[in-house]
Amino acid sequence: MESVIEKCESTISELLKFSRSVLYLGKPIKDKRFIKFENEIGYELSIDFKYILERYNGFSLLGSRVFGLDSEYQESSLDRIYHFEHNIVENKMPSHFLPFSNDGSGNHYCLDLSRLDSKKICPVVFWQWDFKYETINEVETCNENFCDWVKEVLIDWTLEEYNFDGTKK
Repeated sequence: MESVIEKCESTISELLKFSRSVLYLGKPIKDKRFIKFENEIGYELSIDFKYILERYNGFSLLGSRVFGLDSEYQESSLDRIYHFEHNIVENKMPSHFLPFSNDGSGNHYCLDLSRLDSKKICPVVFWQWDFKYETINEVETCNENFCDWVKEVLIDWTLEEYNFDGTKK
């Protein structure tokens, strides 16, 4: 059985097949900002999410992006987006949802940090900003973990229409 780190490495390896003209990779995180962020929000982040973001603090593929955690990202930094989606918007997210990527329409893919398991992995859910959820169970679970989300949503969906060099199929 593939370990979490092996799965992350496999996902990163496939992501790196894309041309740098369509793939942006942020700089590595070499400080303790994740610990500070976890303390601020009161939840531990999943190991696969931290592993990939420590290597590439924020990344995007043909416009689909994963937010980084740094002041250089300004309003698109994970901490600012978390604050905005939990405190300012009308339809606030539950505190245990960490929005890490948007769909361009105000909806977000989020880590459901309340479901962090013993392997330090949690599922990815899809939060619709304009839907009034009656119960938390109505929020769609998209993927079992962050690496699966990167593989499906960023890599596989992109490869349906584009080649690794960014040319249209």
